[in-house]
Amino acid sequence: METPMNPWSSQQTDDIEKLFSLFGIEPIGTVEGILPEVPPFISRGVVVGHRDYRAIAGAIRDGKPFHILTGFMPSGHPHLGHLMVMKEVVWHVRQGGSGYITIADREAHAVREVPWQRCDEFGREYLQCLYALGYEGHTYFQSRNNVLKDLAFEASTRVNFSELQAIYGLSDETSLAHAGSVITQVADILFPQVDSYPAPTIVPVGIDQDPHMRLTRGIAHKLRMFTVEERDGYISVRSKNAPEEALEEVHRRFPGSRKYQGHVDIPRANCAEVSDEARKIEIIHGGYGFYTPSSTYHRFIPGLQGGKMSSSVPESTITFSEPDHVVRGKVMGAFTGGRATLAEQRELGGEPDRCPVFQLNLFHMVDDDSELAEIYRNCKEGELMCGQCKKETADRVLAFIRDFREKMEASAHLVKVE
Repeated sequence: METPMNPWSSQQTDDIEKLFSLFGIEPIGTVEGILPEVPPFISRGVVVGHRDYRAIAGAIRDGKPFHILTGFMPSGHPHLGHLMVMKEVVWHVRQGGSGYITIADREAHAVREVPWQRCDEFGREYLQCLYALGYEGHTYFQSRNNVLKDLAFEASTRVNFSELQAIYGLSDETSLAHAGSVITQVADILFPQVDSYPAPTIVPVGIDQDPHMRLTRGIAHKLRMFTVEERDGYISVRSKNAPEEALEEVHRRFPGSRKYQGHVDIPRANCAEVSDEARKIEIIHGGYGFYTPSSTYHRFIPGLQGGKMSSSVPESTITFSEPDHVVRGKVMGAFTGGRATLAEQRELGGEPDRCPVFQLNLFHMVDDDSELAEIYRNCKEGELMCGQCKKETADRVLAFIRDFREKMEASAHLVKVE
């Protein structure tokens, strides 16, 4: 079965609105009014959608606990395309989130056949990038986290191959290791709530990673002992797999409640308060008490030759270890949103919205919004030619890369892998 979203493809996902409609992803603008401040990755239209981000925005606004997790598959050197989600993680940590980063070496080995030693080398580079950006929090490699492996095993009891095929389009030729790496990623997403405490968890991902979120959200629900439902005039706490003594405890906690076979009904109650108590009781009786994880979805920075910026397509991207002349050459040789001739460009203007060079500036190279708007206007009005724009952008990229390399070197000592 084919799926519209392939988490392992190097191809760009183009029709964002169609995907939102198909899979129930909300535009990010629906939560802007909750956040105390709107970060650049939202205001510039890089992060475009979400699932249940209101819980995170509310936690930021109210100073309540939440987790922030994302992962990186170490199949190649980190590059400019990875920086956006790293910046999003760092921003959320600075808003009070408890940070978690997973290096998905099991996925890289299973799906891309990357040798373990190379997974380790690439993974350490990713962590250096994060620390260079100011990340503070937990980090781990999938293959070295035994708690994660146990959680993945438990999660695997709640999913079958037909569900994996429906979500991912896996074929009969898909290896067991590939399928196993999917369950490991489910465990990654839930891991902060096991390692620390149950709390709302935000997972920033590219739109193509939504299959992992849909699967995890379903499994998180299946691993709960209780379902709390708001009915007409009362709250119903229904047992899914809770021991009888746990259901009895719910009954005792709420005077005036009525206990039936498999559920407790609580009249005139607040749903959020009942949910909190049910979660506490669940944890006391050996359950997980998971909050259903939330997610944000970002656009991909376009590859320099079009398509998606990807480690598997070296000419599409810029890594932090490439020599300066290679970096400059890639920017100067990039596709643009320019016209066929200079005369046509002056008359009709350029198309910055479809230009990988302008997108480099929008994503990373120009921090000042007014300066970015001036570049956009000059391009659209035919006052800025592609050659000049490339030259100026190449200078910015080189300055950024040189500074970032120094920060990576200065952060190397922070990479500690158990």
